Amino acid sequence: MRLHRLAFQAMGSPCEVRLHGGDETPAVLAAAQAEVARLEAKYSRYRDDSLATRINRSAGDPAGVEVDPETAHLLDYADSCHRQSDGLFDVTSGILRRAWNLKSGKLPAQAELDALLPLVGWTKVRWRAPRLVLPHAGMQLDFGGYVKEYTADRVAALCRARGARHGLVDLGGDLAVVGPHPDGAPWRVGIRDPQHAERALGALPVGWGGVASSGAYERCMVLDGVRYGHILDPRTGWPVRGLVSVTVVASHCLVAGTLTTIAMLKGESGGAWLEATGAHCLYVTDAGRVGGTLVRRVMPEGTPGSVARSSRGCGGQTTAA
Repeated sequence: MRLHRLAFQAMGSPCEVRLHGGDETPAVLAAAQAEVARLEAKYSRYRDDSLATRINRSAGDPAGVEVDPETAHLLDYADSCHRQSDGLFDVTSGILRRAWNLKSGKLPAQAELDALLPLVGWTKVRWRAPRLVLPHAGMQLDFGGYVKEYTADRVAALCRARGARHGLVDLGGDLAVVGPHPDGAPWRVGIRDPQHAERALGALPVGWGGVASSGAYERCMVLDGVRYGHILDPRTGWPVRGLVSVTVVASHCLVAGTLTTIAMLKGESGGAWLEATGAHCLYVTDAGRVGGTLVRRVMPEGTPGSVARSSRGCGGQTTAA
């Protein structure tokens, strides 16, 4: 049994699927890549022919659109996350990006945000499966905040269904474990140091579930000593502060990803909130304090096989054999 690796570009990120197996493994890898392509084509807001675009074009139409069971599941999940986060996890908030150009070195005018905020709010959406209605023209849904993590889980499940027992799915740093190495050894997940992007805080041994990171130290701009990251509070339109990175290990990559996002959105209280949920987590505050339930499990920087790479262009994990 040898390690097969398939690297490709998808969902705006470098992706890789690693599977231990025999001659049948390349076919499993091809099926895995096809599943990523299917979900990207369906939910990308950048494609004119995607379901996401069709939903957004329906905004203002009282008839809305009818969605399939897979999309209904994702919408139900978004609804649950919205309620459990006190409204912070909001899939209608992506439109706020129109006011923010982090490469410009300029803050948006408050008037720009004020014009967009009336279009934000999951509670404004009318959702009862299978029909979805965006009542106001200009509203948008953005699946980008959690569809990559969902895809990682789907691909890992597909690999297992096709007989793979040892492997890892890495979609731009969002990870889903197919199974540990054949000898039972876990995968090593490097946690990037947000204060020093060229090195890692250390590495976590992960043999199950999924891993996701979120952060605001690369996709950001600094003005007058203040960092403005890409994670925006849906209530105000302004970047949140308090945490610079969060990593979570959970039963599924989707769960890990939404926990990291909610923690970041909660700002200074995000770390304490994560620990109160019992999540397996590691976080770094704006002040540089490292906390979380996984602190004692992190192996020292330089552990063989661990290399840091950003997650989603902003976060902090990678993998190695």
